[in-house]
Amino acid sequence: MNFLSETAIGILLPFLGTTIGAAAVFFIKGKANPHFHRAMLGFAAGVMTAASVWSLLIPAIDMSEQAGG
Repeated sequence: MNFLSETAIGILLPFLGTTIGAAAVFFIKGKANPHFHRAMLGFAAGVMTAASVWSLLIPAIDMSEQAGG
């Protein structure tokens, strides 16, 4: 694969995932069970917590150790 096709796949894959996830809201709007709603909010909170730890905090700790902190 060349660079252009890899870039296109790298852009389209998250775009499609986000679009499909957002479109799902319109299909379950008003029909969601409160337990399901709570579970999805908990899942989203867990994903965001994991993203902040692995993408922000751990690299920052590693960088500070390398800088002598």
